[in-house]
Amino acid sequence: MAAYLQNHRNEIVITATGQVLMEIYDLLFSAFGPQNWWPAETELEMMVGAILAQNTSWNNVEKAIHNIREKNLLSIRGLGQIPASILAEYIRPAGYYKLKAKRLKNLIKLIEDKYNGDINRIFCLDTDTIRKELLSVQGIGMETADSIILYGAGRPLFVVDTYTYRILTRHGLVEEEAGYNDLQLSFMDNLPHDTDLFKEFHALLVKTGKGFCRKKPLCSNCPLEDFRRHYQIR
Repeated sequence: MAAYLQNHRNEIVITATGQVLMEIYDLLFSAFGPQNWWPAETELEMMVGAILAQNTSWNNVEKAIHNIREKNLLSIRGLGQIPASILAEYIRPAGYYKLKAKRLKNLIKLIEDKYNGDINRIFCLDTDTIRKELLSVQGIGMETADSIILYGAGRPLFVVDTYTYRILTRHGLVEEEAGYNDLQLSFMDNLPHDTDLFKEFHALLVKTGKGFCRKKPLCSNCPLEDFRRHYQIR
């Protein structure tokens, strides 16, 4: 992606704010390299992972998905037919397993009832409609919905999470009272709508947040340690 942007910067109009964001991107990409996120073999697996990933580590998600796959349940039919109580036991490693089992069942019910069990039918809709449909599912919030849209449907919609907020506020890029939509627009309004760029950028921010920009920051050796620009994104 760094090479892509280098070759196309003269063709793409990037705002001053976008240039600042791309400086951050370049620093992180140079430090960590491509993240190749989201790790999933199918769109359904990605969607399941997005729900299981709520408030837990990816290692725990992998264990839960392994259990589902081992029981041959990683399909719309399999997840639709299994009782929530049994599904909950299989996804126990992901934490909040009873709640997440209900959320998975709610998502599968939407796909079954409105789209005849075909994920492609919902992913063929325009982005705003996909988002509206996903947000109508009890237990799916904006971050989960946007993750599914970006990584599952392959639409250029930037995903915002705690790490995004923490990194941008600590580096003076947004006000502390900024909400989800404010943060998302900071990227959407100032960067080219490129799915691969958004995927990589989001994953790099997560990598930085987990490794350095924690609740108690570890600024030493962070790729953004010397990034001292105080620029207000609008």
